[in-house]
Amino acid sequence: RMAEGLAECLHHRVRTDLWGYAADEALSNEELIKEKYQGIRPAPGYPACPDHSVKRPMFDLLQCEEIGMGLTESLAMLPAASVSGFYLSHPESAYFNVGKIGDDQVADLARRSEVAEKELQRWLAPNL
Repeated sequence: RMAEGLAECLHHRVRTDLWGYAADEALSNEELIKEKYQGIRPAPGYPACPDHSVKRPMFDLLQCEEIGMGLTESLAMLPAASVSGFYLSHPESAYFNVGKIGDDQVADLARRSEVAEKELQRWLAPNL
């Protein structure tokens, strides 16, 4: 819970200070809980971003091992209370579910991300 709370707190700081796209934000706790703020914070493995394999380049780029975070063989995050995600600031950004993915889409993603199709099929199985 602490990691998730910190992620939410950092998202607030990004919105109001670091990126400042919602500098005048003054939301109540209830509005924050209902995510009435501008932007979204999707995470790998959730409906808007079902591909867990994006964690590898994310963790490499951010050098997560420097703070003791890592990934298991099945791409679960360690320590177990770890969180990761993306900040999207567009005023019209909204959560969505990725539906079924066609074989042509898997092949295209495999080519562009330089990951074997079989591996992507493993991570995207619920969406195939």
